[in-house]
Amino acid sequence: MKRVANLFESVLDRENLRSAVGKAMRGKRDRPEVVAYLQNLDHHLETMATELRAGTFPLGRFRQFIRFDPKERVITAPCFPERVLHHAVTNVCEPVFETGLIADTFACRAGKGRLAALVRAREFAGRFPFFLKLDIRKYFDSVPHDRLLELLARQFKDRHLLDLFGRIVRAFRGGMGRGLPIGSLTSQHLANFYLGRFDRFAKETLRVRGYVRYMDDMALWAASKSELADALRRTDEFLRNDLRLTLKPTPYVNRVEHGMDFLGCRLYRGHMVLNRRSKRRFRRRLAWLERCHGSGLLSERQLQDRVTAMTAFTRTPGLCSWRFRQSVLQQESVGGPGPRIE
Repeated sequence: MKRVANLFESVLDRENLRSAVGKAMRGKRDRPEVVAYLQNLDHHLETMATELRAGTFPLGRFRQFIRFDPKERVITAPCFPERVLHHAVTNVCEPVFETGLIADTFACRAGKGRLAALVRAREFAGRFPFFLKLDIRKYFDSVPHDRLLELLARQFKDRHLLDLFGRIVRAFRGGMGRGLPIGSLTSQHLANFYLGRFDRFAKETLRVRGYVRYMDDMALWAASKSELADALRRTDEFLRNDLRLTLKPTPYVNRVEHGMDFLGCRLYRGHMVLNRRSKRRFRRRLAWLERCHGSGLLSERQLQDRVTAMTAFTRTPGLCSWRFRQSVLQQESVGGPGPRIE
């Protein structure tokens, strides 16, 4: 693959930086740091461009908090100027990252979100009798900085851009030499890019016909259990030796007819339903919203908006969940008789 050059100045282009500001401020327009930044926008953008050219733009300024949905995660949220930088870099580099990803890679790609991944997975579940479900152990915490930067150098040959990537990557756990912060836009794209190498291994070397990856959640389908057992052995070797990653100790090979948990759903040959964890989360979240509404923390309109957003997760095309949604909504009696979600 031919390496791409001369992108650094495109990152610093004033129109690109302004576009990045617009994206970074979505949903955050009223925050004090955003208001202060916008009041002197031209000065901040000029300073950013000057410091980036000199390699002195400060990186690693973030706040951390814990999220427990669906499991405990430490979220690392960069300060607003760094969010602007991440969007500026992504605006320019995302098309280059796209060229290295296969069609069955999902997450952080236009038109290839969770719903598209489930539709594709359901298609493979209807074509093959066996599946293999894989997950990488603590993926974001495990990505080695030096190997990631080595692969980036094979994609880009703009020295200034590579230096910037190096500073962004090492701003988080630089002393440990591995890890990408969950909550950063560049982390999502770099994490997707890093496993793109495994995507090609799966399709070109293993020659697996049924394969879907959503970030580090990977599923393979085949005609026989032995084929998947061999794919598992070779996958483990490739990830350890080439990408320095390890699989979780519970890879799962089984018949499609028994069902496979994937992205919050359970897939069967002819249909899919919400899995147990998603049902528990839905019930608990709905009960919490009802309590907030009862105590006056949420208005009727806010409650309806939250419930509508929640039910969107359960309305994946082909997902059999209508009866479950209605039973939970009736039990909780959200907002009086309960919102009617068709």
